[in-house]
Amino acid sequence: MKILSWNVNGIRAAFKKGAFEWLFSQGFDVVCLQETKAHTEQLSGEILSPNGYVSSFHSAQRKGYSGVATFFRRNVPELQSGIGHDSYEGEGRLQRIDFGQWVLYNVYFPNGKASKERLQFKMGFYDKFLEKARGDVTAGLGVVVCGDFNTAHQEIDLARPKENEKTSGFLPEERQWMDQFVQAGFVDTFRLFCQEGGQYTWWDLKTRARERNVGWRIDYFFASESLRTHVKSASIFPEIQGSDHCPILLELDAPVEKNG
Repeated sequence: MKILSWNVNGIRAAFKKGAFEWLFSQGFDVVCLQETKAHTEQLSGEILSPNGYVSSFHSAQRKGYSGVATFFRRNVPELQSGIGHDSYEGEGRLQRIDFGQWVLYNVYFPNGKASKERLQFKMGFYDKFLEKARGDVTAGLGVVVCGDFNTAHQEIDLARPKENEKTSGFLPEERQWMDQFVQAGFVDTFRLFCQEGGQYTWWDLKTRARERNVGWRIDYFFASESLRTHVKSASIFPEIQGSDHCPILLELDAPVEKNG
């Protein structure tokens, strides 16, 4: 099974830039998009069902903001939207897809740069999510988490770590949560295959940072330890345009056996 994840920074803008031509012609089994910034009534059939895919959207209450969407080549599996906590439900940040033996999370984690309050909001969301993911592992399920985490975990994950030590996205408390997530048994799948620096998924458009590859790796596929041996490849596509982020890919064995 091939699962593609991409923060498109506006699904309508990405469509107009031609991103869908590549995205839905590669045969990906599941496509997870973040920061869709749209309600379904604002979208054409070409966006809702590109090339025969079936979609499910979880949009923010506020139009033009946040939102996630998942596209399937076949019928939509059992799917739940929302993290299950009233404080966060209005922002359209999470979908949980149940494949029986394992679950896939499509998540757009909050950005903490705007204010101390938004950083607190982000850290609270992180904690609620970890609680939810741990619950699935305890229940004997394999877990895959993809999306924009809005944090670079290690110094190798951004071009200028020293200059950004006091910037949200690389703050000690954010990185410590990432450590906690790994310690809870979740594996950064890309690092199973690549230990080199210079591998990024987001670049600041205002400074034309992409041309110089001055970026951050803040988009991830994590898998629970039980799925480690089922991970066949993990890739980044920095050459694909259409957003300030680039797509990332995970290839898994399927079907995956249930633990226990």
